[in-house]
Amino acid sequence: MQNQNHLILKVLYLLFCFMFFSCYINAQLLIPAKLDGFWYHNRSPKPDSIVIEAFFDPVCPDSRDSWKPLKKAIQHYGSSSVSLVLHTFPLPYHDNAFLTSRALHIVDKLNISVTYHLLEAFFDQQEKFYGKATSNLTRTAVREKIANFVVETVGSSYSAAILDGFNDVKTDQATRISFKYGSLRGVYGTPSFFVNGFPLTDADSSLGYEGWLKNLDPLVKKQGN
Repeated sequence: MQNQNHLILKVLYLLFCFMFFSCYINAQLLIPAKLDGFWYHNRSPKPDSIVIEAFFDPVCPDSRDSWKPLKKAIQHYGSSSVSLVLHTFPLPYHDNAFLTSRALHIVDKLNISVTYHLLEAFFDQQEKFYGKATSNLTRTAVREKIANFVVETVGSSYSAAILDGFNDVKTDQATRISFKYGSLRGVYGTPSFFVNGFPLTDADSSLGYEGWLKNLDPLVKKQGN
């Protein structure tokens, strides 16, 4: 019986490895033209800057709760010391996570200065996009509702371009690439954070402003900033 169980575990392990490397190879075939992510205030990092990577789901309450203390910490240090890049990671068990993430990619393509403004708008009114608010709507109706919300948030001058964006295969692909990028980095939930390429363990929505200072202060001092 023990040998049989061992054999089963071995087969499952080999199957897992096969699936992992198959996905990895497929992902390699879709290398994006530029690095994934939205830079905060559109400021790419300086050579000696500390880089924070945040993986957020626009309709994730934990992502919402973690944003304000992170934003406050970024403002505390300033762009010369700490840079932030956001990756969308739409969780499959969150209603409309993919569509709201896609909306961010659409807006970022149109006007990068309002991407984070839209993210905060989704965070402020998350209840409009999951649960009972959308349970009886078709996918087309939900997409229209999200598109209208985006137009109201960023301005009516973008109305036609936003509607076209949801029909543009490139925005769909960009959203998928973000998810694949997170998966390749080992992300499985939101929020998830990396600092200078290394995962920030035990960092979730409970990591407040003081928690960020505790993690970043030693790094900022080592950089001499």
